[in-house]
Amino acid sequence: MNIKKILCALGLAFTVSLLGTVSSKAGTLDDVKARGVLKCGINTGLAGFAYTDDSGNWRGFDVAYCQALAAAIFGTGDKVEYVNLTGKTRFPALQSGEIDVLSRNTTWTFSRDVDLGFTFIGVSYYDGQGFIGRKSLGAKSAKELDGASVCIQTGTTTELNLADFFRVNKMKYEAVPIETNEEARKAYLAERCDVYTTDASGLAATKATFDDPENHMVFPEIVSKEPLGPLVRQGDENWSDIARWVLNALINAEEYGVTQANVMKLASSAGDNPEINRMLGTEGSLGEMLGLSSDWGVNVIKTGGNYGEIFARYLGTNTKLGLQRGVNALYTNGGLIYAPPMR
Repeated sequence: MNIKKILCALGLAFTVSLLGTVSSKAGTLDDVKARGVLKCGINTGLAGFAYTDDSGNWRGFDVAYCQALAAAIFGTGDKVEYVNLTGKTRFPALQSGEIDVLSRNTTWTFSRDVDLGFTFIGVSYYDGQGFIGRKSLGAKSAKELDGASVCIQTGTTTELNLADFFRVNKMKYEAVPIETNEEARKAYLAERCDVYTTDASGLAATKATFDDPENHMVFPEIVSKEPLGPLVRQGDENWSDIARWVLNALINAEEYGVTQANVMKLASSAGDNPEINRMLGTEGSLGEMLGLSSDWGVNVIKTGGNYGEIFARYLGTNTKLGLQRGVNALYTNGGLIYAPPMR
């Protein structure tokens, strides 16, 4: 009798656990649809990545991902509620469910992926930590910064990287902690610190806002690996899949030559490339597998273009940041950007 009770209890516990898992898997997409907007965590302000235009609308490389994800769900990239987060507040916001996805120049690390319970859905930008300082400082290398005061954002990987770099090179420094990139910019320009350290892309974005950028230099050393990308909470595999394949669709679209300008024409009927057909929903059932409409890929690309178009618009050589593609070029062009096939 006791054995039967134990077995019944175990069976009930297993059923409850299974139902909980199923509910978790379906939860985020259902919640987003019921709410009518995607809650996307972004930077408080970083040129090229997350900034407001003259009309007060959020724009940028990271913002474009939020819009692409919203488009996959709603058919339009307008249904996004942006939540501005600092280095300290971004992870609690994701853990608590305040946001559905974080798209805020965040480095994929072991501890964040495993210990904090997040799922990084891919790398959208390969970066590395650097330093910027005034030319009047007289230093030509970050290895000449012994005794310097350094502005650094708290709650970021740059804190540990900074300590490691100075320790390895047997140098000392004075940390000047700040919360946001804008605070760091103001502190640096007010000469509260000798140098500012963050991701190299962030340094380029910050330097682009200076009145006298010619009087400042980004030192040649890159002292860390910083693979940046969007992330979601663990435990909802369907939501992770959606977030991941939106990024993959943007990357694959560039490789296949699908652009904001030609996507509607290509989607009007099946063509000769089965990868394009499956991505645009004219062949196969990828949308159904994700719990989305068959034209989810069309909606993603028509909203802001493919990965290359988004990079060029917000970060490329014709912007104030003037960044080369470099390692962020497609693998076919000597870079590291690569997405799995759409099949």
